[in-house]
Amino acid sequence: MSGDHARRQRLSELFTAHADQVLRYALRHVDRAGAHDIVSDTFLVAWQRVDDIPEPALPWLLVVARNSLRNRARSSTRRERVTAQLLALERAAATAAAADELVQERTALVRALGELSAEQREALLLVAWDGLTATEAAAVLGCSRAAFEVRLHRARKRLRESLRDDEDPHPDAIRSLTEIRS
Repeated sequence: MSGDHARRQRLSELFTAHADQVLRYALRHVDRAGAHDIVSDTFLVAWQRVDDIPEPALPWLLVVARNSLRNRARSSTRRERVTAQLLALERAAATAAAADELVQERTALVRALGELSAEQREALLLVAWDGLTATEAAAVLGCSRAAFEVRLHRARKRLRESLRDDEDPHPDAIRSLTEIRS
């Protein structure tokens, strides 16, 4: 028991002699609440290693305080990085359509494409999916650009009407095929 008593006495003396200096050191780096936490962390380590503390003790205590400050800074950086990643995920999840909505939208789109004539569907897909310009698509179909643009206009109009006739319109599907460059 006397060994434990001696350790407590040593820690008490260290705290009385150096707590204010450790606090002032910590206050140069963090706010008041953080500085008090640094002092607590420093003297917790001192308690755990009271038999290893050299004389003079203040430099050793300031090294412990400095290490505690660094650990807190690393933790803060990690916390900020995780928070930023979570916010990015929340934003992405909020803007992304749910899987069932995507399935419904694609089903409606496939059905609407099936209602188009083969020529209208081909005109629409050459531009929307193959990325051709009206001139390029007209060359593929062997017609004039003007004839192709009429065909494309009619295909877009019919697709738009078909998708809007659904009980639940699918604006993304409509946009994906009806607002494409010509």
